[in-house]
Amino acid sequence: MEKYENLTLDAERALYGIHDAEVRNCLFDGPADGESALKEAGDLRVENCDFHLRYPFWHVKNAVIENCRMTDTCRAALWYDDNVTIKDSTLGGIKALRECDNSVLSGCEIVSPEFGWICRGVKIENSTLKSEYPFFQCRGMEIDGLQMQGKYSFQYVENAVIRNSVLDTKDAFWHSKNITVIDSVVKGEYLAWYSEGLHLIRCKIIGTQPLCYCKGLVLEDCEMEGCDLSFENSEVTATVRGHIDSVKNPVHGSITADSIGEVILDENLWEGADCAIQG
Repeated sequence: MEKYENLTLDAERALYGIHDAEVRNCLFDGPADGESALKEAGDLRVENCDFHLRYPFWHVKNAVIENCRMTDTCRAALWYDDNVTIKDSTLGGIKALRECDNSVLSGCEIVSPEFGWICRGVKIENSTLKSEYPFFQCRGMEIDGLQMQGKYSFQYVENAVIRNSVLDTKDAFWHSKNITVIDSVVKGEYLAWYSEGLHLIRCKIIGTQPLCYCKGLVLEDCEMEGCDLSFENSEVTATVRGHIDSVKNPVHGSITADSIGEVILDENLWEGADCAIQG
């Protein structure tokens, strides 16, 4: 196994194509301002390194990155990778993860606009994320213990399970399919419009006009806070602990809550609507 230790590297493609290698205690920075330090590399272990330059991990296969720091100048750090695990690291550049397969992030601190686009098989645990537009068009996600601040989150995502997380986001899950969220807080506006197969279990939902134009929506033992004009034009089966501010024009299914402030049913607006409402 090749070893690269205690180096400062700033050349273009400084360690291009290396395989079966360890990279430790290295700094990727300097006046040459070179890009793509580890492009096309594979079977790597990268520990305690600092990445200040662009595009370090492109087309990488089979790598473990641990206790590393990617600064805000480390743009688009991981693209087109397969089977990369990132542990106890910081990812600070825009577009940090894109078009990757089988990515695992654990104990990471991520500040990255447009994070995690068009990825397949993403697993995240015990991490924090601040991103304006995270997880666009991802497929096959498993998330446990994510503290997230976002704006337009999980759009067009398919087949995801999210547990024990706090998702503080302007909106989330638009046009998503087959998402299950368990024991989590989802805070935002206009949650999950046009989604299909969204299942919320023991969740707290906070914010205006949630869960409209949904198909196959299920809420199981959830709470709702500040949720007005909920469920408009949705097919829904919901059991809610506590109060819903208002419900507007649900189409099919049933909604049961301890109390509902207002039920708005516009006559003849949704032909054939038969949603049962109790609260």
